[in-house]
Amino acid sequence: MKKGFQKSVSTVLALLVLVSTFSFTVDKHFCGSFLVDQAVFSKALTCCMDMHSHSGTDVMDQDNCCSNQNISVKGQDELKISFNSMDFDQQVFITAFTFSFNNLFEGLPQQVIPYKNYTPPLIVKDIPVLNDTFLI
Repeated sequence: MKKGFQKSVSTVLALLVLVSTFSFTVDKHFCGSFLVDQAVFSKALTCCMDMHSHSGTDVMDQDNCCSNQNISVKGQDELKISFNSMDFDQQVFITAFTFSFNNLFEGLPQQVIPYKNYTPPLIVKDIPVLNDTFLI
């Protein structure tokens, strides 16, 4: 279960890095106030000339009936943030967090048991039974 969880978290983090560095442009073409075409990664198709030739007297007869709108989403260019570009409070926080987080997973020292390989002595007589002394 631990391996599956680790693989899924690694995949999610890799996709997060990919999406954060991804840049794209959305191009929209309007005729009047109507959205005619919308395209991602390419130029939107124009239609004002087609509509102008098909309709005789319409709102589209004006010279400036068409408009284009471009929406650009810029991705992150620099993935590695320099430690020196942070202010002092951020540096102290990152240092303290890293130190305390690393100490959380530090293992306990292995205890040495000196009598681990030795067997206990054989009981010749059971002394509490002989003396009739029992802890209750």
